Amino acid sequence: MDVRLARKLGFCFGVERAIETASRSLEQRGGDISSLGEIIHNRQVVEKLAAEGLHVIDDPDEATGTVLIRSHGEGPEVFEKLARRGVEIVDATCVLVKRAQHVVERLAREGYQVVVIGQAEHPEVKAVSAYAPDVVCVDTPEDLDRLPAGGKVGIVCQTTHSPEHFGGMVGRIVARGYPEVRIVNTLCQEVRDRQAAAVELAGEVDVMFVLGGKQSANTRQLAELCAERGVPTHHLEGWQDFAAEMVAGKTVAGVTAGASTPKWVIEEFVGNLRRHPPG
Repeated sequence: MDVRLARKLGFCFGVERAIETASRSLEQRGGDISSLGEIIHNRQVVEKLAAEGLHVIDDPDEATGTVLIRSHGEGPEVFEKLARRGVEIVDATCVLVKRAQHVVERLAREGYQVVVIGQAEHPEVKAVSAYAPDVVCVDTPEDLDRLPAGGKVGIVCQTTHSPEHFGGMVGRIVARGYPEVRIVNTLCQEVRDRQAAAVELAGEVDVMFVLGGKQSANTRQLAELCAERGVPTHHLEGWQDFAAEMVAGKTVAGVTAGASTPKWVIEEFVGNLRRHPPG
C-alpha cells in the first residue's frame, strides 16, 4: 500500500525531555522512582518506564523517596506538599507549560480575571489553573456562561489546542464587551506544526491514521482536524488496533502521530501498513 507520512509527527521536545529526565533519574538511582500521574499520555511509554522502575502514584500523600513531576506539571500546593514530606523532586514539566503557569500567576497578580481556554479535567489545565485563584476554564461556547459579567480578563490557552479553536473562543469572549482583555498566546508551536502537517497530508490521501494514546489531547485534536477535511480518519494506539476494513477501497494512506507517540510505534505501523495490499 502507498503510505505517506506527515512532514512533522511524533515526539515533541517537551516529551523527549520528560522521558530523558525519567530515564536518567532511574539510571542514577537504580530504579524505584514514583511518577505523580502518568509521565505522558502514551501507554507504551508508561509500560516501558514501569519496567525500568518508574511507578505511577495518584496522590502526593503516597510519595516517598524520589518523585518525578510529569510533563503536564503540577500546582504550587503539590510542590509544597512534596517538600513537606521530604521527598526528592525531579521536575520534568514541559517548559511551555511552565511558561503558561508563570503567565497565569502574573495575570492574577496584575488584577486580571484569569480565563483558561482548555479542558478543565486535563492535567495540564489543572496544573496551570492552580497558579491563580478563581480561574475560569472554558472550552466550548456553552462554557462562556461561567465568565464574570465585567472587569478585566486575561486569557491563556491549553498548549495543545489548535489556533483555530483558541481564536474562535477568544472572539466569543471579546464579543461579551469586557472593558479590558489581555490575550497571551500559550499554544505550543510543535503541536501547531504537527496540526498543519496533518491537515496538509489529509488533503492528499484516501484514509488517515493518527497514532497515539487515547487519552492524549493533542492526538485527539489531530484526528479531529483530519476528519474535518472529509477524509476517513482512524485514531489508533498502534498496529494492534488496525483492521483490514479500514483500508477497504483505499490505495493511499496517510500517517501522523501525536507529540507523545514514540518513533518505534510509528515505524512498526508504517512498515506493516506498507506490506498490506491496497484495498
